[in-house]
Amino acid sequence: MASPLILLADDEPHITHVLARSLRSAGFDVITAEDGEEAFELAAERIPDLVVTDLQMPYMSGIELAEKLNGRAELSGIPVILLSARGYVVSQNAEGIDNIRLTLEKPFSAKSVIKHITGLLDSGECNPGDAAREAA
Repeated sequence: MASPLILLADDEPHITHVLARSLRSAGFDVITAEDGEEAFELAAERIPDLVVTDLQMPYMSGIELAEKLNGRAELSGIPVILLSARGYVVSQNAEGIDNIRLTLEKPFSAKSVIKHITGLLDSGECNPGDAAREAA
């Protein structure tokens, strides 16, 4: 069985670097994007098992990315974790977007992100990217 594929989208290179390295060390395959548009293109092409995205990014916010993923049948089951310094505002704006599973407030530790990812993937509530990638 292949390692779960995580799409990490953040416009801050140091966050992307640290999280990607930590995720790879934890056994995940990782692809990265610098903005929401690039993240959506990668998601459509690679169909990740889970998306971790910053809220505020150029071109497309994390919420807009989640909405766009939710709007495509083959991508709508991919769980999304939002990273934000404004968690309380995100909760209000994210209501009704089914694929947003969690908002983590900054600052956060890579260890806590990995714990949440593992919990979501182990819960069985994810639409596995493996099956979708095989069908594509």
